[in-house]
Amino acid sequence: MALLSVIRRWHLRDKISIREIARRTKLSRNTITKYLASGDLSPRYPIRKRSSQLDPYAAHLSRWLRANQQVPRKQRHTIRWMYQALAAQGYVGSYGRVAAFARAWRQAEQERSRTAGRDTFVPLAFAPGEAFQFDWSEDSARIGGERVKLQVAQFKLCHSRAFLLRAYLLQTHEMLFDAHLHAFTVFGGVPRRGIYDNMKTAVDKVRRGKVRDVNPRFAAMVSHYLFEAEFCNPASGWEKGQIEKNVQDARHRLWPAAPPMPTLEALNDWLQERCIALWETQLHPEWRDRTLAEVWRDEQPQLMPVPTPFDGFVEQTKRVTPTCLVHVDRNRYSVPASFANRPISVRLYADRVVMAAEGQRIAEHPRLIIRAHDGGRTIYDWRHYLSVVQRKPGALRNGAPFTQLPEGFRKLQTALLARPGGDREMVEILSLVLQYDEQAVLAAVELALEAKAPSKPHILNLLGRLLGEAPPAPVSAPPGLALQTEPVANVARYDHLRKSRHVA
Repeated sequence: MALLSVIRRWHLRDKISIREIARRTKLSRNTITKYLASGDLSPRYPIRKRSSQLDPYAAHLSRWLRANQQVPRKQRHTIRWMYQALAAQGYVGSYGRVAAFARAWRQAEQERSRTAGRDTFVPLAFAPGEAFQFDWSEDSARIGGERVKLQVAQFKLCHSRAFLLRAYLLQTHEMLFDAHLHAFTVFGGVPRRGIYDNMKTAVDKVRRGKVRDVNPRFAAMVSHYLFEAEFCNPASGWEKGQIEKNVQDARHRLWPAAPPMPTLEALNDWLQERCIALWETQLHPEWRDRTLAEVWRDEQPQLMPVPTPFDGFVEQTKRVTPTCLVHVDRNRYSVPASFANRPISVRLYADRVVMAAEGQRIAEHPRLIIRAHDGGRTIYDWRHYLSVVQRKPGALRNGAPFTQLPEGFRKLQTALLARPGGDREMVEILSLVLQYDEQAVLAAVELALEAKAPSKPHILNLLGRLLGEAPPAPVSAPPGLALQTEPVANVARYDHLRKSRHVA
């Protein structure tokens, strides 16, 4: 191309002859004449068509590729499958040639789509309080000294463009419900519509057009907060382009600046503060003289006030083991011993696990979420095992749940187990927490240890004083026990006894 420019300049501007140009460039005069006569600014070379072993099978391969576009992504045939099918029909070429044909075919289809106008879009405008967009993203942060992969729920108000991020360890229903509650609370209200993709935590099955089989728990949450859920077409991220862009922006605006955090709760607090701070500094893309926070303050009165929190749990039925444990997500949680070997209901929340039976809550624990390569953990509540050790006091010595006793109880246990019958006495003292406030019992135990009198009677005496219990009311004797002859106080009898002893 540079040589053609030189030839044109020499001949048309410097008036050098074709013969002289041929001598200087070592090109034939016919080639130079052809370039000058065509007037082209860049040389074109004829496309050489070389035969390929794939040519007889090109029509078959094109039909398979076109049919692949009409089926769901997980049901599509791979290029390796197409290559093996062609080999069964007699194709002796390489797999690489088939893969190159498929790439060229896809590029041609994309170009045809662009030419047909399918990649053109219409700008969208939203009224105040009309809609929000939601999406999940996958990011990571340093929590507790190690890098943790997170599932991040991202919300964005379509009018003001105010956004919020909240991180979780799992992408499940209870996490989704918790994220909505926090988002609506921070936004100060609930918009009229929510725009989602076809995520599994909301959609059980995608049907033709906009028809969806919505998950019942997600539908209950939507009904509780009184907004309309709208789902995009499959593989059509541009239908919620605001939140898609927010996902990309957060990866260079928020996450690189995220400091190491001790807990996930601390990270979420930081994310919320950082998002609100960015509202104050980031300009609105349509009103360049106003920040997101200013537009959000105008939009907030158009949002519906946030109702009472949705009880966002996912319920499972589990059977309690003989050791009073329930297995949930590879972890084990204790329940009262009276429910051993019985089925109960387990309600999973984003941050806790609640056990229920007979219409009442029987236990509650902080929820543990472990990674796939980690082993499960066991969470005990020693109070759940008191009825067992009342019948088997010897189990108190090495019982795993009782390794978590408060410091005062453990010191008392050390003192009592050194004497005969100390196991049973310790169990009787621990059982006092079933009747009295635990902190009051613990305070009485610590006072007894300070007085160096660790015994059940002394602890009961101290507990009564701490609780300020009134003395028992006098008991009136029944008529059958009334005295016939009332005793008379006669001190003279003592003098008689003294004299009798002195005489003796």
